[in-house]
Amino acid sequence: MAENLNIEVTPISRVEGHGDLVINMKNRKIETLILRIPESPRFFEAMLVGRNWTEPSHITSRICGICSVAHTYASIKATETAMGVKPNNQLIKLRKLIFHHECVQSNVLHVYFLAAPDFLGVGSVFPLIETNPEVVNIALRLKKMANDMVRIIGGRAVHPITTVVGGFTKLPTEDEMYQMRDMLKSAYPDLEKSLKILKTLKMPSFERETEYLSITDKNDYALYDGDIKSSDGWIINDQDYLTKIKEKVVQHSTGKHCWASRDSFMVGALARVNNNFDKLSDNAKNYAEELGLKVPCYNTFMNNFAQFVEVIHSVDDSIKLIESILDDGLDKDKAMVDVKVKAGRGVGVVEAPRGLLIHDYAYDETGKVLKANLIIPTNMNYANIEKDMQAYLPQIISKSEDEIRFDMEMLIRAYDPCISCSTHMLNVKLINNK
Repeated sequence: MAENLNIEVTPISRVEGHGDLVINMKNRKIETLILRIPESPRFFEAMLVGRNWTEPSHITSRICGICSVAHTYASIKATETAMGVKPNNQLIKLRKLIFHHECVQSNVLHVYFLAAPDFLGVGSVFPLIETNPEVVNIALRLKKMANDMVRIIGGRAVHPITTVVGGFTKLPTEDEMYQMRDMLKSAYPDLEKSLKILKTLKMPSFERETEYLSITDKNDYALYDGDIKSSDGWIINDQDYLTKIKEKVVQHSTGKHCWASRDSFMVGALARVNNNFDKLSDNAKNYAEELGLKVPCYNTFMNNFAQFVEVIHSVDDSIKLIESILDDGLDKDKAMVDVKVKAGRGVGVVEAPRGLLIHDYAYDETGKVLKANLIIPTNMNYANIEKDMQAYLPQIISKSEDEIRFDMEMLIRAYDPCISCSTHMLNVKLINNK
């Protein structure tokens, strides 16, 4: 057993953004164990102040090149709620459809390109091109399919442009709807091959029971809309998020830490599966069983498998959504609903691939933003990551320093953190020189 550890990984590889793992232990006593976030804050809340109501969704989609759809719709929903806009059923179905495929492309990126190398004994995805070309080719095909779906519905694969407050500036054609359905059906052989590959991977044996937060809906595996649900037994309207979710500044991070019922909670695919397993498609439930994912699941590493299970559900549900839209008939007259500008406050809550995402805007009577608050999924996970690290380190302390470093990085990567998106805090000290 190690008596002393002095580990500093800067930056952690295969995560989005710059985060540092810092472990300092002397005489078997942990003195420092943190995920340090040194990235500069990005001030998106400040950028929104004074902007016209038509602008926030296009500005905030730039928070992330991976989760741009989620930021777009968290923003749109916040604005629509503030102004009393009610989207029709056709719009909601199309929004759910595009949401599914941001989820697919992001989950595929993480499972195959960022997490898989940990389990296949390589440092990055590039050696897999030689050793496991099938894994890489499947990932590329699935990611291209999902990006094409987002492009067809949203106008482009990243930072959609047809998605606006009140609806869409352009709808997909009927031919494009059939094209998307065919693309989805053609993905099933790759998903079956992926299942066989993933079943060969062994997840580390680690459990730490925590609180899991996600949105939830009585009729849907909620990604686009729903109330906020906690595994600790409470459900609240999304407009009331401030009654439960709190933020605080910590010294070692430019991203805030969050808590609700306890001193930390987890968001993301594992939280969604834990809270909404019964709403998954039957096919996705079968895949979960094959992978040994049973709820409630308290093994953070299983977040990787939960992400894959969501890919299955998204493909299944997307086919149903497309068929429903085609049965109803695409109606260009329902591409937009009226927006009447007025003063008000609205909260938009969605599930980004990495978890619960909140946009909160206040508008004046001319439709200008007075105040904005954004809470990013990775912010919500930081405190829980550190709690997991504190629980996991004693279990692997008998390993070599290199093995401990690898295992702790692997634990952090399991959360699929999006660090750049989460840096919204700057602690400024004012000095009076008088």
